[in-house]
Amino acid sequence: MGSARILAVDDERDTCEALAEMLSTWGHKVETAFDGHDALRKAGEFRPDVVLSDLAMPETDGLWLLRNLKEELPDCPVVFLTGRGTIDAAVEAIREGAYDFIVKPLDTARLKVCIDRALEKKETLREVQTLRRRLKQLGSSDLIAQSAGMRKVIELVEKVAPSKASVSISGESGTGKEVVARAVHNLSLRRDKPFIAINCASIPATLIESEIFGHERGAFTGADQRRPGVFELAHGGTLFLDELGEIPIDLQAKLLRVLEEGRLRRLGGKVEIEVDVRVLCATNRDLKQEIKNQRFREDLYFRLNVFQIHLPPLRERREDVPILVQHFVDKFRGDSAKRVSGVHPEAMEVLKNYEWPGNIRELRNAVERAVILCDGELITREHLPPDMAGKGPERHTFRLPFGLSLDAVEREYILGSLQRNGNNKARTAEVLGVSEKTLYNKLNRYAAEARTQQSGPGGPLGGQGSDGPLSASNLLAR
Repeated sequence: MGSARILAVDDERDTCEALAEMLSTWGHKVETAFDGHDALRKAGEFRPDVVLSDLAMPETDGLWLLRNLKEELPDCPVVFLTGRGTIDAAVEAIREGAYDFIVKPLDTARLKVCIDRALEKKETLREVQTLRRRLKQLGSSDLIAQSAGMRKVIELVEKVAPSKASVSISGESGTGKEVVARAVHNLSLRRDKPFIAINCASIPATLIESEIFGHERGAFTGADQRRPGVFELAHGGTLFLDELGEIPIDLQAKLLRVLEEGRLRRLGGKVEIEVDVRVLCATNRDLKQEIKNQRFREDLYFRLNVFQIHLPPLRERREDVPILVQHFVDKFRGDSAKRVSGVHPEAMEVLKNYEWPGNIRELRNAVERAVILCDGELITREHLPPDMAGKGPERHTFRLPFGLSLDAVEREYILGSLQRNGNNKARTAEVLGVSEKTLYNKLNRYAAEARTQQSGPGGPLGGQGSDGPLSASNLLAR
């Protein structure tokens, strides 16, 4: 991290000044205080990024300072220095909102890491606030983005929203397709009109025509009254059709006609009704393949696919995890009247390293669960779902026996990295700091070597030959 403002607090002047000198050599701007009252006054003037304080001080101890700082500087992380005899008090301080504590005598390396992480947390909170101000314009508090991929999504949303064009939103389940659709609506000239969203996969095939186009009384058994469809409900506004590929092909022609002519006829109806609706859609299916399989109309595809927005999965935008987590912590804290303010660094590492097969929906659920379980200020590893909490940084360690050549070490490290990244070669190349072409060349060489090896043990790890779990031919074939 770069230079920061740090307030160092200790009733022993020599200790405080020595601490300030060390922090200064690390490039920080430091102010000192020798008791709680002095620290509180200087905090108001100096506006520190981090407060580093002794816990045991006469008259006004560290806990007193923490409680008063929360009113003056609620977003400023506080790190306590404590002796072994006051660890219980330090744990209590963590429950009350302190960022962390370090036991004396000081481990300077641990102190440096702790300060860097505290500054990262403060920066994350600042970015969340900045993003929230911008996203108010988008009308969606859940569209959080720091990664390059998601910033591109926001740029596309801002460009297409004022137009009348149909928008096709793609992405894995849970990536936030409806959130993006709402953002498009809220930035459009239709923002004051209805936004109607339906999931076509959740509607029985026998009812989907009625749900979309509406029906007249007596149109079918059970239709005891007239009912407008989603097109009528969205008149003047926006209709979001999620899982578009689930619409039966015999209804697709009727949908295309409504899109082209702006008129529809209810099921069982005799008169046509004019509708003015902008249609946004999303699907997990490959519609081009569906067209080849004659399950989706090509003309409807081109009518709806005027403008495309693709949402990357969460595992490809890991830099967004901390601000998404903080956003959901703030949201669920307010909903449950909890005092949770953030996530412990160890728990955050687990969250950042997790693969998130369920994407943002899974992250949201994990944070909601953690907030419910947490009785203190910080979510810890024990509050995370069991299958996630057991997967910390150690699952990403890499062990090799002695005696391997450098080429063999490189081979196993590359294949191990590829396996960890779910065979995503673009991400693996990025992590390794090489071009995709370089990675493909190496994998092709490893695969060729594997094919020429004789069968049986003899792989560089002993027992992992060409068909082992780290086989280049296996990974290339996936």
